[in-house]
Formats: sequence, structure tokens, C-alpha cells
Amino acid sequence: MDLIEELKTHSSKWIKTKGVEYEKFYWQRGYGGFSVQHTQTDIVKHYIETQDQHHKHISFKEEYLIFLKENDIDYDERYVWD
Repeated sequence: MDLIEELKTHSSKWIKTKGVEYEKFYWQRGYGGFSVQHTQTDIVKHYIETQDQHHKHISFKEEYLIFLKENDIDYDERYVWD
């Protein structure tokens, strides 16, 4: 089992213990990893803390595609989502 697979397995088992609303939680097959400059960590923390409010205005899917385009990351949308 590779590291990402192990992380996804353990975190899925953990979150399913947090309530009935998480019983059907699953990770998509793929994953993406991105680095952040240490000077930007407060911005990322704030985003994580407020993302439920943020995603009332723009969906994760829309935001992710914008992120890929703004950072010139090539992708084929057929393979971005499960």
C-alpha cells in the first residue's frame, strides 16, 4: 500500500466514526498535491476554516478548475472527477 492510499484508508475509517452523516464517506480515486510557501500558510488556514461559507458562493468543482487554469496546470477534465 502506498502512502497516499494508506492515508486515505485511515482517514476514511476515522471520519466514519464521527457520526451517521459520514457513514457513506469515500475518497475519489485520484488525488492532487500542491505546495504552499510558508509565508502563505495563514491564508491557507483561513481558507480551510471558512471554506463552508466560501463554497456557498462557488462550488469546489468550479474553484478547482479556476485554480488549475490560473496556475497553468494542464488537465483533461474527463480524468479530473470520478
